[in-house]
Amino acid sequence: MGTADNVGGVSARGAGARGWLGSSLAEQPPVVTDPGKRRALVIEIVLVLAVTLGLSGLRSLLALLDALLAPGSLADQSVAINAPVRKNELMDLGYQLTGVMQLLAWAGMGAYLLWRSGISLRVVGLDRRSAGRDAGLGIGLAAMIGVPGLGLYLLARAAGLNLTVAPSTLADTWWRVPVLVAAAVANALAEEMLVVGYLITRLRQLGHQGAGALVASAALRGSYHLYQGFGGFVGNLVMGLVFGRVWQRTHRLWPLVIAHTLIDTVAFVGYALLHGRVPWLP
Repeated sequence: MGTADNVGGVSARGAGARGWLGSSLAEQPPVVTDPGKRRALVIEIVLVLAVTLGLSGLRSLLALLDALLAPGSLADQSVAINAPVRKNELMDLGYQLTGVMQLLAWAGMGAYLLWRSGISLRVVGLDRRSAGRDAGLGIGLAAMIGVPGLGLYLLARAAGLNLTVAPSTLADTWWRVPVLVAAAVANALAEEMLVVGYLITRLRQLGHQGAGALVASAALRGSYHLYQGFGGFVGNLVMGLVFGRVWQRTHRLWPLVIAHTLIDTVAFVGYALLHGRVPWLP
């Protein structure tokens, strides 16, 4: 461990990283040194991000620029996260479910690419062990991120730096709550798998250890929330730094998925149930 010997174009450098930004897990994918294999990894990362969250980040940036060019402050404008797509109730249900399926497919693609290259789901922390510990840590992370995140959103909105975000504008149908919960789960799996498990692992294989990979992951997470405004970007950047750091130290992805699911479920379902009953909700 920690030597520079190469086997098949792969180096063990960094596998024994120490310190606050080093991983606590001895079993890490080694650094790829073969030029052809490194080039293939870079191309894979670019393509994965180009069809998933990287493209979402670009669209979010364009949405923010459009909002900045519109008359009035950002707080005078609104954006919905889960919005109706079709007028017919059953057709809209179908469209909402396709969105859930797309997110699950993104998560599956990231997991498959890692598995196909010899990195098991156990290495990234999606195995079945330590379920109780993962749940406890996930609940703790949700509380640590969720409450300050709401405060940051309200502060940014009051300062005119964030749009008014409506977590759900779906009609009060029999399927609204199940679909919102499914969307929360799918969001969590897609984001944590791609932004943390997949991206940080691939960056580590390219030799980008610790802080560099952590900041890149967090910046990506913040980028696809730019459509919400500057508060959305900063809040999710901080969330990305915390989540990414927890994963770097524990290599347990389930706590992040659990925390993210809880945060989104409370936001989506809570807003949907309280909208129209609480005066200060937009």
